[in-house]
Amino acid sequence: MTPIFHRAFVTACCAAGLLIAGGAQAQTQAQTTSSDTLAADVEAATQAVLPRVVEWRRHLHQHPELGLAETNTAAYIAERLTALGLEVRTGVGRTGVVGVLKGGLAGDHVVALRSDMDALPVLEATGLPFASTDTGTYQGQTVPVAHACGHDAHMAMLLGAAEVLSGMRDRIPGTVVFIFQPAEEGIPPGETKGGAAMMVEDGALLNPRVEAIFGLHVVPGRAGALSWRPQGFMAASDRVDIVLKGRQTHGAWPWRGIDVIAVAGQVIETVNTLTARTVDPTTTPTVFTIATVNAGVRYNIIPETATLSGTLRTFDIAQRNDLVARAETAIGHVAQAYGATAEVKILQGAPLVYNDPELSAWLAPVLVEAVGAENVNPAAPPTPIAEDFSIFQGQVPGVFYHLGATPAGIDPADAPPNHSPQFQADESVLPVGVKTHVLTAMRFLQRPINHDDE
Repeated sequence: MTPIFHRAFVTACCAAGLLIAGGAQAQTQAQTTSSDTLAADVEAATQAVLPRVVEWRRHLHQHPELGLAETNTAAYIAERLTALGLEVRTGVGRTGVVGVLKGGLAGDHVVALRSDMDALPVLEATGLPFASTDTGTYQGQTVPVAHACGHDAHMAMLLGAAEVLSGMRDRIPGTVVFIFQPAEEGIPPGETKGGAAMMVEDGALLNPRVEAIFGLHVVPGRAGALSWRPQGFMAASDRVDIVLKGRQTHGAWPWRGIDVIAVAGQVIETVNTLTARTVDPTTTPTVFTIATVNAGVRYNIIPETATLSGTLRTFDIAQRNDLVARAETAIGHVAQAYGATAEVKILQGAPLVYNDPELSAWLAPVLVEAVGAENVNPAAPPTPIAEDFSIFQGQVPGVFYHLGATPAGIDPADAPPNHSPQFQADESVLPVGVKTHVLTAMRFLQRPINHDDE
């Protein structure tokens, strides 16, 4: 058992989690007492801070920055955390920010709340009055930059939670750590690790030592609805790069060279076949996609080199390792059969997002308290999207959940997905994120301490 959880308390929380289908009242009773006004007080404080949360979100949306270039974003966040009286550390994971709020009541628990900060090299097409027109440098080129994944909303909600919690400092029995992470959108070009790994190396979870961490992500879905699942929730992500080398020749004399175009076609077919014919999709969802193929400059010249890149998404470590080994071998054999060579590099960007089962059961009634049972789904299906929040979960127990954010009047199934130029998170969900952050932190810190398990 994870030491931070008292066995009797976990049992009670798991039982409370099972009551979701039975209604919010029973769950709320499992989490609070009749004299506990915390939820109502958090609601009032959230409404009071909401205008500023909207203002922060719009500013951050209009001024996005790419991974490890979030200097203005970090300064903006650090300034607001400092104004709230938090202990603030900057430069954590290069451009990350950590704020520490020490409560006014005696308590040994330490909980972390996390938001990502970086944007994407995307030309925004939302039509919002505060749409981004900023640019950045990506792979040596000037590119448009936009918060096409919702990180602007994440930052604003966590800043709002920091303000609400700082306003009730005298009721906090422990410490809250606010983590604003750079470079979530994959490992930046020229780097060997992403922002979560960098922050862990720089001690983001230490001084004070964090016991558990929570995070959320806006996604297409009914506005205000929360979803997650225990254990594997979001896929492990690998970047795949393949370089094929043959021998250049005239397009009319393919037999005088080694045709890397034909090899590339066979490699793609091999990858697709390996996934479809050697992995049981009902037990371990797996996606292996070759997304780019670059080769040649002229219609009648077979080039010497072709480069392919793609992504592998998996939910089982052993199955992932086996598939990687078989793919490397199979791609090499395909190239060899044509007389070509293949160089295969597979770099893991983010491990599996693994929601601690006991912590997931504990969280269910807390989120019901925040938004009502009708808006909570603790048994969502796994998703092949990846998140390096999993790096933090590799250090301490954690839960990551999704917040539906599709604007009213739009079917979530038809809504532009994350990373689309048209993606946007409806501002009606901003108070939801503030409340869930605040109540999660407060309820975690209010848990009894079991010294026998320490």
